[in-house]
Amino acid sequence: ATANPHLWYKPSTMPIVAAAIERDLAAMAPTHAGYFAARLASFRSSYAPLTAAIAAFRARFAGDVVATTEPVADYLLAALGLVDATPWRLQADVMNGIDPSPEDVATLQTMIRDHHVAALCYNAQVTSSVTQALAALAQSAHVPIVAVYETMPEPGYDYQSWMRAEIRALSRALRTHASTTVLR
Repeated sequence: ATANPHLWYKPSTMPIVAAAIERDLAAMAPTHAGYFAARLASFRSSYAPLTAAIAAFRARFAGDVVATTEPVADYLLAALGLVDATPWRLQADVMNGIDPSPEDVATLQTMIRDHHVAALCYNAQVTSSVTQALAALAQSAHVPIVAVYETMPEPGYDYQSWMRAEIRALSRALRTHASTTVLR
């Protein structure tokens, strides 16, 4: 078990899942094994631009410090080489619908107000009065807010384009200090 269930944000997860699905389907329908292998090869090829985007981002921004309202994109942030300075208890409490401790909220508020973080990653799909207040503070402190999504936004995304859009939004925030509230 993991404390952070958002495994689809972990770039290494999808190729492993795809390979396991291909293996299981080939075992269940051996006469179609060639088709399944070809689909896996196609998936791997389509995954290459995402891998390249992660490497390019990491080369430019590794070590930059960010904050999050909950651990939605934590695995991606780690793969990108970013440092999430948010107290884990705050992230876990928000994720689980519990009010975080005043101490943890104050810690994150200070990091935002004093510009110890380069951006705030904000779950755009599930908000609370606490996360909305943190986003408002980031906005008033001119810390860019990057919308992240627990589920794939619609329309027009597949997994790879969704993750690349998240990376573009983070890159834009770190390069230009621009907030993104909707993926494009």
